[in-house]
Amino acid sequence: MDSAKPELAREVLPLLRIHKDGSVERLRGTEVVPAGTDPQTGVSSKDVTIIPEIDLSARLFLPKLTNPNQKLPLLVYFHGGGFYLSTPFAPNYHNYLNSLVSQANVVAVSVNYRKAPEHPIPAAYEDSWAALQWVASHCNGNGPEAWLNEHANFERIFLSGESAGANIVHNLAMAAGRGDAESGLGVRLLGVALVHPFFWGSTPIGSEAVDPERKAWVDSVWPFVCPSMPDSDDPRLNPVAEGAPSLVGLGCGRALVCVAEKDVLRDRGLVYYSALAGSGWMGVAEMFETDGEDHAFHLHDLGCEKARDLIQRLAAFLNRDMLPWI
Repeated sequence: MDSAKPELAREVLPLLRIHKDGSVERLRGTEVVPAGTDPQTGVSSKDVTIIPEIDLSARLFLPKLTNPNQKLPLLVYFHGGGFYLSTPFAPNYHNYLNSLVSQANVVAVSVNYRKAPEHPIPAAYEDSWAALQWVASHCNGNGPEAWLNEHANFERIFLSGESAGANIVHNLAMAAGRGDAESGLGVRLLGVALVHPFFWGSTPIGSEAVDPERKAWVDSVWPFVCPSMPDSDDPRLNPVAEGAPSLVGLGCGRALVCVAEKDVLRDRGLVYYSALAGSGWMGVAEMFETDGEDHAFHLHDLGCEKARDLIQRLAAFLNRDMLPWI
């Protein structure tokens, strides 16, 4: 036995191992694609550091420009991975952003927030809010990042994310809706796109009880990433739980909720959409469902027809004109 090897405390197979010395060995989501210019789409990317002290960073994406003076919609994106896996630099997220940025013709900021278990909830929310504030600091054209100063239209800011990232998007939009002076953004969010959002609850709904093994897996995620408040009816995880803040306060004018037919999280997404649409919120809520597919299917095969359909739907959402939001 290798005495130098850290003693194992817990395994979350096939995803990670946690050692008794506090170190974490991630078995997936650690691959890195370098930033640069994508030969297929012409999209350029580069990495930036936002807060060095906590290693908060992001990957920026800029589409191939036909008019160097054109201001483009701005997308702030949050990757999935259950709050404990992956980064914007992983091949699946990097390639997905290249495709979406190319088709939608938007500037994108893909945020690398800190992850559990080393940095449990609320670190991911705090980092994501700090990144959003950093993005907003460019609204007058004098921020630290030239791509945002020169090419982002701060009248058209969108948030989007996958799974845990979509959960982050909801919580950021709720924080933006509160708009308190201390932590305000100074800009308005035009819309949010939640793709296969990670919402859950203590009481099963819809088809969740049909697959007990899968349900048990999802049940285990929130207590793992948020040990200080492991209740699955935490409003951050269950936005429609009793006592949760009203969705009327969602701080944007438009929302798109995307679900997949075979996803165990599907019914939570449908409930969220219905609750938002019926809450009295003054925005426009839209739903898009992909038949016959499972959670985050598009990240694994961007070339398939249904992945292309989803990206096309998202691109249309990011570019659609609408009446001024009051």
